[in-house]
Amino acid sequence: MAGGISIHAVDVASGRPAQGLRVEIWRIDPSPTRVAEGRLGSNGQLDHPIVGGSGIEVGEYEVRFHLGEFFAGSAGASFLTIAPFRFRIEEVDEHFHLPMKFTRWGYSLFRGA
Repeated sequence: MAGGISIHAVDVASGRPAQGLRVEIWRIDPSPTRVAEGRLGSNGQLDHPIVGGSGIEVGEYEVRFHLGEFFAGSAGASFLTIAPFRFRIEEVDEHFHLPMKFTRWGYSLFRGA
């Protein structure tokens, strides 16, 4: 896949994809602009045109995973509220796959293949 930003999130405590987790993608440089927002589907992935490269420009980006909202209403409140992930895009034709594994107490983010 060429270009774009894809998200895949899994709640490792339950062993399930993070269906319903709200994410925002911001281009923060040169000026803060939200370029995508949505909730992850049943497969834990974001279905948005940005996945195919729509709106991607050179710059610094931040994905915000709204974990506090995700765990709201479940047994025990989430320690985490929002988990940010900042990265830079220099080549807009590259694809950036961003897997996230999390619990209500911590998370791991990285650039996947």
